[in-house]
Order: sequence, then structure tokens, then C-alpha cells
Amino acid sequence: MSTMIALLLVLSALVGCAGETLTNVKNALPDLPAEVIAFSVEMETYEETVRDEDGAALAECSYELPVLTARLADGSVLETVATAGQERALAVAETFNGRFAQWKTNPRTLAESAREDRAFRNESGLEPVAYTDNLSCTVYQTERLVSVSGNYSTYTGGAHPNSILMSWNFDLDAGEFFEPEILDEGGDFREYVHLALVKQARETAAAAGMTPKDFYWEDYEDTLAEWSSYAVSFDETGMTVGFSPYELAAYAAGPQVFHLAYETLLPHLGQHGRALLGLEDGGQGTN
Repeated sequence: MSTMIALLLVLSALVGCAGETLTNVKNALPDLPAEVIAFSVEMETYEETVRDEDGAALAECSYELPVLTARLADGSVLETVATAGQERALAVAETFNGRFAQWKTNPRTLAESAREDRAFRNESGLEPVAYTDNLSCTVYQTERLVSVSGNYSTYTGGAHPNSILMSWNFDLDAGEFFEPEILDEGGDFREYVHLALVKQARETAAAAGMTPKDFYWEDYEDTLAEWSSYAVSFDETGMTVGFSPYELAAYAAGPQVFHLAYETLLPHLGQHGRALLGLEDGGQGTN
């Protein structure tokens, strides 16, 4: 019996020593640094002229396209993956870049329409025209957000080019584009913005010496209520909502652009919206 007790005591001591040894080894290992992957956006200019068989220009296109790049901690471009984090970072960049790469297919599509129009004009004795397509973009970026504001202009032989304001907003953490509705989170954000836009619209009309319904279309307030369906972008100072010519007023009035500062938006944002815009501490987003 005494032999058995002695054996149990030895085994207990060994187990205790093993546990202590493992704990000490674990504590002795240095903390591994978290994998650092940063994203950067640069502009790429893509230009293409598509010509007819006789060399005449059918479509002349020029696009400024944002390109998202994932970079490692040393600043080098992430090209091959060795970890799950790196694989996800490349997937995020591919999702973003895939949206803008589609613009590179526009020239050929536009040229087909221009070719048909040219044949019609030749048969009708009209002067042929080359179609043009242009996109210029500005980008605002934080650690969490990439917001792209675009001005698209296209000419297909009418009285004047058509100008369209565009926007794209991308959540780097989620790895996806998002619509402004997600900033509401069931609160009053959407309605607050609507009322703020109506107020600014009335001020714009008054500055022109006109009533709102003389300056804008009769249903301008209904259009402003759907503000999140139009060009919404962000910068270091706040949120911009843009309406292209004809959307809110006549072509001669030009695009209608409204700006709301972050400090006015902050009380109406939920937790997710504040985090996404970098306003968790009541501050403003940073580049």
C-alpha cells in the first residue's frame, strides 16, 4: 500500500511539473505580431479609340479608374498568398477592381452603336459624328472606407453631351460595396438627410431669386426623399449628394450638389454607421 501511495505521489508530481513546464514555455514565446495588410488606391487612365474599316473614329473613350492594391507591412504589393488573411485581402481587392474593370468593355459596345448611326447618317446625307465617352473620378479613403465620386460624360450626336454624376462606396472590412441605406440602422438618418436637402434646395432657389417649384421640377421634394438612390459620396468633411442634370431640375440648371457636414450627421448615425465613417469618437474620417 505504501508503495502504491508513493507511486501516485510521483505521478502527481510529474503531471504538475509537466503543466508548469508547458506554461513557462508558452509564456516565454514572444507574441507574434498581427498580420499587417494595408490597402491603397491609385488612379489608372484607360483610353481607347475604336475605328471603322476606313479608319474613321467610331468611339473615343477615356476613363479614370480607381485601382485598389493590397500591400504587406513592408510596403510591397501583395501578389501571392501565404496566409488566410492575405488570401482575403486579395479577394477584397479583386471585388473592388472588378467593378471598375467593366468600364474597359464600353468602347466596343459604344462603337457598335456608333457604326449603326454612321451608316444611317451616310444614307441620310448627314454628317457622321464620333461617339465619345469619358469618366473622371476622385477618391476618398480611410482605413475602413473607399468612396469614389465620378463624373461621367457621353456624347452620341445629340444637341449636347449627357452628364451623369456617379458614386461607389466600398467597405474594406466587409470587402463589399454598400448603399447609403445601411447607415440608417432603423433610425432617423434617412429622413434627417431628406429634410436637410429640402432646406438646402430652397436656399439655392432663393439665391437665384426663384421659388423652389420654379427652379426645380414640381416633384423635387419627392426626388430628394429618394436621395440614397442618387450619387452619394464621402470625403474628409462630410457626405455629398449629387443629382445629375434633368434629375432634379432642367439641364440649364446644371447638376445639383448638396453637402452635409459630419457634425450634423453624427447624432443621426447608428453605431455601425459611425464606425464605417470613422466617427466613433465624434471625429472626422482621415485620409
